[in-house]
Amino acid sequence: MKYIFGGLVLISVIIGFARGDAGTVSNALISSCSDAVTLCISLCGIICLWSGIMRVAQSSGLTEIIAKGLSPILKRLFKGISQKGEAMQYIVLNITANLLGLGNASTPFGIAAVKSLEKEEKTSETASNNMILFVVLNTASLQLIPTTAAALRLSHGSNAPMEILPAVWAVSLVNVTLTVFGAKLMGKLWGKNRGRGEYDKK
Repeated sequence: MKYIFGGLVLISVIIGFARGDAGTVSNALISSCSDAVTLCISLCGIICLWSGIMRVAQSSGLTEIIAKGLSPILKRLFKGISQKGEAMQYIVLNITANLLGLGNASTPFGIAAVKSLEKEEKTSETASNNMILFVVLNTASLQLIPTTAAALRLSHGSNAPMEILPAVWAVSLVNVTLTVFGAKLMGKLWGKNRGRGEYDKK
């Protein structure tokens, strides 16, 4: 992605100078840098607030309550791992952060969850089905409260930043359903093919 975005910026600058709009390009670069810093500062407060709430939820045991509520679903999704283990706790924290629309806050929990799954399932070289499913689920990001998106809309002058909720819920639900189904299907197909390969070797 960095090469794509870097290439787009470079091409835009080259075209701007080629058309004789060097002054416009320079002004756009300066104003964009200023807008980026302003946006980061405006988002910082919201992200810090919800990250703090997540830490309080973890310390107060709220995540354990959430884990119990999600356990019937998580048991079906993540098979073969302890429901009270470290990996499951980080998975719950990651899902909870995503539900609140805190993609940045969910990233550390996601990394910790994969490391814990690696230890529990003892898979150091190959990603397990649970790891792949978790990454897919984290990427799909089912959101109940699109905190970051609402903050971006508010910073750009939206009078109703949360009016996107119905669309976010619909897209998130479809996204998660399709990605989980695809991951489960590919996991079964891969398991069958791997089993046939081992049989052929024997």
